[in-house]
Amino acid sequence: MSTAEIQDLVNNASSLISLPEISLRVNELANNPESTADDMGKAISQDPALVVRMLKIANSAYYGLSTEVDTITRAIAILGTNKIRDLVLSTTTSQAFDGIPNNLITMQDFWHHSLYCGLLAQILSKKSKKANAESIFIAGLLHDIGQLLMFNQLPEKSHEAILLLMEGTEELESYEAERHVFGFDHMQVGAELIKSWKLAPVLQECVGFHHEPQKAKAFPAEVALINIANAVAVMADFDSMSEEDEIPKIDPMSWELTGLSKNDLPAAIKEAQAEITEIESVLFP
Repeated sequence: MSTAEIQDLVNNASSLISLPEISLRVNELANNPESTADDMGKAISQDPALVVRMLKIANSAYYGLSTEVDTITRAIAILGTNKIRDLVLSTTTSQAFDGIPNNLITMQDFWHHSLYCGLLAQILSKKSKKANAESIFIAGLLHDIGQLLMFNQLPEKSHEAILLLMEGTEELESYEAERHVFGFDHMQVGAELIKSWKLAPVLQECVGFHHEPQKAKAFPAEVALINIANAVAVMADFDSMSEEDEIPKIDPMSWELTGLSKNDLPAAIKEAQAEITEIESVLFP
């Protein structure tokens, strides 16, 4: 499938799936060095429900702040404009897909996996000396966003790809099964969707290459971090991954690109498992 055809798939879904104007405005302000916390506070304040959600998140045990945050401007001052932007994108992206017909996966399962990937990537980024932690949480959260679009727009072929993945005689990755059936994969579709939303280039690369970090050009370490986090998130239901044979398929190059090793995983997994219930309750109530 050509790039133009993938673009058509994204365009066809634009009437169903679009980020609220406030999300795009907050993203624009976060990327503008001349904007202030007051500017962002005024933008978010236009949506009272979003204000309530942001304050609930800022005051949650996940952040463990010593004093109560009672205004959105105060939340921005404490957490920073980039963190607030990522939280706004996190909540509004999930809402953008609410009510979109999809018979192949429950939204709860999809966002649980995505959130676990984002949390784990954020935790591992603190250990990596090569990957920039900026926006790595939202990159993990959105890494499979193209899959939702394909499930909605092309359900029969998506089901065919799933069957090929489950019943195939050769070991295939999800994106490889998609390429057999569609001629393209969820990484390409997701990257095009992220581009249409005018989100950061690092998000486009993390979404577009998270199964193939060797193809990343501008942000290889960040993409490799999502590759590791996604592979581990697939096994999130396991209580322990301390044994080497329990670690799912991770691109060998990812370890070199991030400066991490398999030894970094057990502690990171334990931390992510301890945090996911709390952050899930405030992001996806």
